[in-house]
Amino acid sequence: SSVMEDLCSHINMKISNIKKALQLRNIGQEPSLKSMLCKIGHEMVFVHDLLNKMEMEVQEQEKLKNLLKELQKSAERDNNEAQHLLKNIPPHLPKPTQSCITGLTVKCEEQTKVVEPKCAKKPTKEPRFIKEAPLITAEEFESVPAYMKGRLTYNQVNAVIKDMNKAVVGKYKILHQPLKSMNAAARNIYHRFLQEETKDTKGEFFIVEADIREFTELKVDKRFHGILNILRHCHRVREVRGSRLVRYVIC
Repeated sequence: SSVMEDLCSHINMKISNIKKALQLRNIGQEPSLKSMLCKIGHEMVFVHDLLNKMEMEVQEQEKLKNLLKELQKSAERDNNEAQHLLKNIPPHLPKPTQSCITGLTVKCEEQTKVVEPKCAKKPTKEPRFIKEAPLITAEEFESVPAYMKGRLTYNQVNAVIKDMNKAVVGKYKILHQPLKSMNAAARNIYHRFLQEETKDTKGEFFIVEADIREFTELKVDKRFHGILNILRHCHRVREVRGSRLVRYVIC
């Protein structure tokens, strides 16, 4: 009776599986579910391929592990042999002579000697500072009153600042030179620079119109004086007058 019950249970399970298969086949015929079943089928194929790759990777790692174990055993054998040789050095091997030891000692001493430093070169003198006027920013130019700007442009104003800086650098390079190294023309300009200084310009960097003509190609005309008004307004230069001379001091 128990055998019959097991047989009936087995047959019922098979019938149930057949019913489920028929139901799934019928579901697969429905258009709304067909695309979903196809997608599931593709994903199952992808998962199957992924499992195959993982299985291959596991096999490779197993091979690598076995190889590393073999290398470890080989290294341990070599280490044991080296330890054995170290503990059992044959007594009849020749020992190092005194001359060899002396030669090695001398060589080590020569290598440890400190090399005497060469005579240090005299440090070159750093160039002395020459103050230059910073260029006008776009915001500063916009803040200049319209009557003062007229038709002048931002680039024209900064071009004049660059030329004035060029004149300042040219003048003070001569003033910073030793008098003995100058030729006659440079000495004449040097003495003119000294005559133009006053107590109000002491410690300041300034130029006059003659310096602009000497070191630049800038024309000292009505347009130049219009730009000077802007430079005074933006605190790039200020004027110091005296002895019928206008000195443009860099702020």
